Amino acid sequence: MIHQLACVDSKAKIGENVTIEPFSTIAGDVEIGDGTWIGSNVTIMEGARIGKNCKIFPGAVIAAIPQDLKFAGEVTTVEIGDGTTIRECCTINRGTVDKLKTVIGKNCLLMAYCHVAHDCVVGDNVVMANVVQLAGHVEVGDHAVIGGMTAVHQFVKIGTHTMIAAQSFAVKDVPPFVTAGREPMAYMGVNSTGLRRRGFSNEQINHIQDLYRTVFQKGLNYGQAKEALASEFEATEEQKIVLDFLESSNRGLIK
Repeated sequence: MIHQLACVDSKAKIGENVTIEPFSTIAGDVEIGDGTWIGSNVTIMEGARIGKNCKIFPGAVIAAIPQDLKFAGEVTTVEIGDGTTIRECCTINRGTVDKLKTVIGKNCLLMAYCHVAHDCVVGDNVVMANVVQLAGHVEVGDHAVIGGMTAVHQFVKIGTHTMIAAQSFAVKDVPPFVTAGREPMAYMGVNSTGLRRRGFSNEQINHIQDLYRTVFQKGLNYGQAKEALASEFEATEEQKIVLDFLESSNRGLIK
């Protein structure tokens, strides 16, 4: 159902049962999956790849060129997974030569006025509350929840199953399974409530708490903490996720 007052380029690939409300603009190099709803006054620019059963609310701008002075017009994309909701006035920019794409995973919720800059990779089932701002090259793991009005510095990594307090400023990497907040941002404990809601057992949660006591509460430096995680703990899935994150961290961890 494409409203007669919508402007849809004839070269755009529109799936079945897609609704496009009046005054929205869809460029030519765009793909929109089955069952997706596009509200009024949405702008979807060249390079957008939108999955099935998504909802994009009025005022959103998808796949505008990067706000990066190094961008030289390379052909890049924005990829949005199935079932994701983009609320009012969100902006999601295309990638640059770094990754050639910006990615939002499946079943995410980006609340009003969020910004996702070039080359970000956001996992599945992520919730970003109102006015979350991701700078370029940020990575966000699956099931992360980022509180409203949080700003994330470029190249920061946010681990899976994290919970970040509202009005935070992330300039260091936030490891998996934790809650983080305060100023400057600091470790505030394991995200026990979120983990229980997603089926983690008490044994798994206690194990994760032991891992982070080693990382944050034993006075070890970064290298010593990694060695302790590798040598002193059973090789569980949770231990591997935490250790892999520490190994790949380039900006260092929150305090």
